[in-house]
Amino acid sequence: MPSITVRDVSHETDHALRVRAAMNGRSAEAELRVILEEAVRPERQAAEDQPVRLGSLLAAIGREAGGVDIDVERDRTPAEPIDLG
Repeated sequence: MPSITVRDVSHETDHALRVRAAMNGRSAEAELRVILEEAVRPERQAAEDQPVRLGSLLAAIGREAGGVDIDVERDRTPAEPIDLG
């Protein structure tokens, strides 16, 4: 699992994090994981509590924009290998 190091955090921020973690019954590290997950994960669908899928999200944005034609034919020409010699 990847690790992240955050440097130069103010004493006030560190203290606030530790207080928040203690109020939630977690370690500071566990509290940071919760904060990061909430900040970067997509919003959950209320009915199913499942992650929003990228394709569904893009289709919804297209509908809101008045419809977008995403039926584009893909170029299926095989790629040529790069000559590094």
